[in-house]
Amino acid sequence: MHVEHIKPGGGDALDNLCLACPNCNLSKATAITAIDPETGKEVPLFNPRSQMWDEHFEWADDYALIRGVTPVGRATAKCFRMNRTRIVLTRRRWVQAGLHPVDKDNS
Repeated sequence: MHVEHIKPGGGDALDNLCLACPNCNLSKATAITAIDPETGKEVPLFNPRSQMWDEHFEWADDYALIRGVTPVGRATAKCFRMNRTRIVLTRRRWVQAGLHPVDKDNS
């Protein structure tokens, strides 16, 4: 995992940091907004410190794909390239191995 700056240039205070997979961190780069592919409007990217994941995203295709369900979710999923082929295949293997999704009651 990478330590991600939610707002690039916003400093190293804990409220501006989160963990991100290398793909998401490198895809985001210095972006703080992205275009919602459905509406064509520029929206802020998902902020895991102030927003709930399940309000903006859902799992699809037996937990292999992440689908944005709001403008923020759709723009973030596209900007972060959350459904790159290699990542989707990896998630499918994790599902087959019983490693994904993580059971929230046992984590």
